[in-house]
Amino acid sequence: MQKSLTLNVRLGGVLSDFVSSKIGEHGEYENISEYVRDLIRQDKTHKEKLAFERLKNELKQAFNEPESNYISITASDIISRNASR
Repeated sequence: MQKSLTLNVRLGGVLSDFVSSKIGEHGEYENISEYVRDLIRQDKTHKEKLAFERLKNELKQAFNEPESNYISITASDIISRNASR
């Protein structure tokens, strides 16, 4: 079950003006909530993209290693290693 979160944010000056320009008849969003939800989605997507790029780079580096650098391990080895942490 998803829970709802209510946010109260106070903006003044330049930030308030900027947000106001994004809302309403001439803005991109109908209301502030829609704008904030979109910003959060964009941030979430950005973080996921960064995490994927880090993983991709780690895998690329691993696969570029010569095969002689690889070691054989079993599932038991991994389970034992993780149990000791």
